[in-house]
Amino acid sequence: MLKTLAAAAALLLATAASAETYAIQAGRLIVDAAQPERGASTVIVENGRIAGVENGFVAPAGAIVVDQRSRTVMPGMTDVHVHLTGTSGQPWYNGFTQKQSDPYKATVGLTHALEMAQGGFTTVRDLGGDTSTVIAVRDAVTEGRFPGPRIKVAGAPLSIVGGHADEATGLPPQLAEAVSEAHLNGSVCTGAEECQKVVRQLAASGVDVIKIMATGGVLDPGTRGLEQHFTDEEMKAICDMAHFMGLKVAAHAHGAKGIDAAVRAGVDSIEHGTFIDDQGVKDMKARGTYYVATLMAFSGVKGLLGTGKLAPASEAKAAQTFAVWGKGLNLAYRGGVNIALGTDSAVAPHTQANQELALMVTKGGMSPRDALIAATKGGPALMGLSSETGTIEPGKSADLIAVDGDPLADPQAVQHVNYVMVQGKPIPMKGAQ
Repeated sequence: MLKTLAAAAALLLATAASAETYAIQAGRLIVDAAQPERGASTVIVENGRIAGVENGFVAPAGAIVVDQRSRTVMPGMTDVHVHLTGTSGQPWYNGFTQKQSDPYKATVGLTHALEMAQGGFTTVRDLGGDTSTVIAVRDAVTEGRFPGPRIKVAGAPLSIVGGHADEATGLPPQLAEAVSEAHLNGSVCTGAEECQKVVRQLAASGVDVIKIMATGGVLDPGTRGLEQHFTDEEMKAICDMAHFMGLKVAAHAHGAKGIDAAVRAGVDSIEHGTFIDDQGVKDMKARGTYYVATLMAFSGVKGLLGTGKLAPASEAKAAQTFAVWGKGLNLAYRGGVNIALGTDSAVAPHTQANQELALMVTKGGMSPRDALIAATKGGPALMGLSSETGTIEPGKSADLIAVDGDPLADPQAVQHVNYVMVQGKPIPMKGAQ
């Protein structure tokens, strides 16, 4: 009996050991989107990391062979602007009429995390949600309890009173007062000192990045427009404290003056950047600030126009942005600004996030290669993860995908994802047996 148990245990250990080694055979291999692609190759993965890249199709003894010989294997993509706990197509007042608890929103976040991974994103950055909820989603996926991409989170974004993330904005006076008293978003702040306190509180909660609403937004029902919200002093105080705490700052910013004020204050990335001008581009280039266009968000908002799901003020603000869809990205790209891919998923469906790459080419004027560099290397560089992910090199995390076609020639190829591996773990795909 003991011998039988010992034999069974040995078999289980052997099986576990062999399951940690993969041989991913690729018909075409993109090791680095900035470098020429390779032909038939095999990526060897051991214990969740890239162990080597071999020419041709090889199958080491005991390895699990993943046959992607008819496809392109490439680094997984990174989306630096998502909202995992939000769902697209919802009316602006949904948060006040639907009784959705934070635990329920966590389940929504886990569902959307899997959708992002299945779409080819092996790393995502959640830039706005209830702090404890998005941290719970991040940690549950990190611990392997649920499948999904590598997740970094900002928690509740900092907003001025009446700003883009102030949940009392646009409500009737009595309801607005009740919402404010309930402190539904504890990150609403006024003055440099108070805003720095919020940054410290977010850092203490365990967030990975600080998000600020530097200007007004399209989807809030407020009427203050799309220009600067926080004062120069407030934004600089926020950035100084975040950097002191070892955290980067992402700034939601639409209007040109608000964008440049945020850049001069020291933010690390401009999110949306809709009306950026030449001065903003010049300052971003000089400071190394990243531009994140979120072009899919325009698509998501466009689908809501005329449906009654947007407040009148939002309809008006949306009309302003559609006239310049993609122009900001083109200006930043031509000006040599650092570019990272972001989608604002939740405004548009998470399942459509991989359409951003094509929009970066058709709307933003980027070359397919440069768009792919932004999609694979831009995000890790912005987030300080370049030594871990973004290319398929020995020693790095095994974050890779297999797609039909050649994304270096056709950005729509990344919309046809067949296989995804995140940190050495295959992601269950829709329709897979």
